[in-house]
Amino acid sequence: MLTDTHCHLFYEDLKNNLSDVLKRAEELGVNRFICVATNMEDARECLLLGETHDNIFASVGVHPHDAKDAPEDFVDQIYDLMTFDSMVAVGEMGLDYFRNISDPEIQKDVFRTQMEIAQELNKPIIFHNRDADQDMIKILKEFPNVRGVAHCFSSNLETANAFLDLGYYISFSGNLTFKNSHLPEVAKELPLDRILVETDSPYLSPVPHRGKPNEPGRTRFVAEKLAEIHGVSLELIAEKTTENASSLFQISE
Repeated sequence: MLTDTHCHLFYEDLKNNLSDVLKRAEELGVNRFICVATNMEDARECLLLGETHDNIFASVGVHPHDAKDAPEDFVDQIYDLMTFDSMVAVGEMGLDYFRNISDPEIQKDVFRTQMEIAQELNKPIIFHNRDADQDMIKILKEFPNVRGVAHCFSSNLETANAFLDLGYYISFSGNLTFKNSHLPEVAKELPLDRILVETDSPYLSPVPHRGKPNEPGRTRFVAEKLAEIHGVSLELIAEKTTENASSLFQISE
């Protein structure tokens, strides 16, 4: 059993064929999913999926790209949505200085606000970090009681170790499988009890499906790559990453 800890099932390519998508995932050994929101609108779609499927869980948060458009009452909305049982995390939140779709100062303000919510609710966070390592570490250090996951990790080993030292998990996506990626060298140095796997569907489809719309079932290819990197069986990777997801998100296996 594998858990896709980060997928966006509300995108049309997935939503319109969800039963087939989930069936294909089951055939590949992926049978538990975290549907991750990027704004208040799609958070409600995540919630609906979480409340109507036993094996889908949800999150609510404001992505750094969406930070500039966050509604005035987004804090109240997050608190309201987090009252549902299927809501297991706050996010996707964070910093993205690669695209800078939202002003960096706005990104940091919205990120800190969501960290405060997670701290008060004692819920894990799912964070996005691109070209913002130092500011990310700085803000995470401001909230020492918050835990969570660095989703779709793409930074260096030094940053990975900084996140681990702060109590966070590291999650790898399809980019782990890309040719000439530096990520296998990073992943090899990380303990298996702190690693998660994901797809970030419909983005970042792994080899051998690179360039095509991604699906949650392809978490398997990420897990297979991790098994190759660590020189262990796929079964062990599935066992460890499933345990890690259960522990972080407080969901039963």
